[in-house]
Amino acid sequence: MMDDEQFPAIMKQLSTIKDRSPFYKKKYESIDLTKIKNIEDFRKLPLTDKCELREAYPLGLQSVPDEEVVRIHSSSGTTGLPVIIPYTKQDVEDWAIMFARCYEFAGVTKKDRIHITPGYGLWTAGIGFQAGAERLGAMAIPMGPGNTDKQLKMMEDMGSTVLTATSSYALLLAEEIEKRGIKDRIKLKKALIGSERWGDKMRNRIADELGVELYDIYGLTEIYGPGIGISCEHATGMHYWTDYVYFEIIDPKTGKNLPDGEYGELVITTLRKQGAPLIRYRTHDLTRIIPGECACGSKFPRIDILIGRTDDMVKVKGVNIFPGQIEDLLKDIEGVSSEYQVMIDHLEGKDSLTLFFETKLEGKDRKELEKEVKEQFKSRIGITIISKAVSMGELPRSEKKSHRIFDNRY
Repeated sequence: MMDDEQFPAIMKQLSTIKDRSPFYKKKYESIDLTKIKNIEDFRKLPLTDKCELREAYPLGLQSVPDEEVVRIHSSSGTTGLPVIIPYTKQDVEDWAIMFARCYEFAGVTKKDRIHITPGYGLWTAGIGFQAGAERLGAMAIPMGPGNTDKQLKMMEDMGSTVLTATSSYALLLAEEIEKRGIKDRIKLKKALIGSERWGDKMRNRIADELGVELYDIYGLTEIYGPGIGISCEHATGMHYWTDYVYFEIIDPKTGKNLPDGEYGELVITTLRKQGAPLIRYRTHDLTRIIPGECACGSKFPRIDILIGRTDDMVKVKGVNIFPGQIEDLLKDIEGVSSEYQVMIDHLEGKDSLTLFFETKLEGKDRKELEKEVKEQFKSRIGITIISKAVSMGELPRSEKKSHRIFDNRY
């Protein structure tokens, strides 16, 4: 899906990209960009992958002189060298504008008090939530992650009305509020949740236990950070800002473009970014562009809630398995809570998958539930597993992102 203003914006980026970006000068060395005349030509440009960005460490992506860079952010670098993204003054302002728009889509106003729990520093999350709140004119409460006792005290004392968090930490806070019996002293009305995919069971638990309206917010460090898209009150996908980013969906195996409505890998091109513009960047996030208009009446199109990542997939006993499949299975089984953990081992020459899940059931009922989960997994996903029910709260909680699949075979 492309609006009338996007292709001219793409062409404007391409007209100077080789002059500005050493990275793209090298990448497009053998390509005559002046021959791109339409969107079909543009989609023939090679995709950009994260491994290439890592190879540009530390500042190989920088596309402006040093004196124009006002900030850097970075990916975590947990699977190799981090990706360093330089930002200009305009980049920072553009990001704040998009983020303020996200708050507005969620019905947040200047009267709200926004409790910010994502991390600060090189990570893009905390400072993005704060800049958007300040741009909107709302009160920002920049807590950062951790220290749950202090989080809850400030939340209560300051009368926080909006929570921003990962789904994992939002659940942890919800459980602590319930455990301490302070729900009547908490004034939260909305929660903006991002950074990781989360299933319907977790979504429903957080909404019910906190008593809030939930909004999915989308973004990634390489493309500003969180704030380039958000769900609206109708919760039918996430609107994204076509005046700043161009979205494509491709088949992750072939790289070919897919029509609206089909699931594939999201590819993003920045339309205004100065410090480190990216062209046809593979996010590895799996989603689809939702056809048609949203009931909210917004002109901004939507992508669906993420169903996973191409690099989340594990192969066990010859079967490809995504976390989203496990979440979809568990949400349909009564008695299973939102939290689960998968352990994959190679024992006595065979792969073994153990699925741990939380439940309130005990005794015989718990054994019957384990049997049902095992049977459903075999029927719907295709392999026999070890099904293990545990008590509520027994699986670890995280102040950041939850790690749910542990592959111990390698």
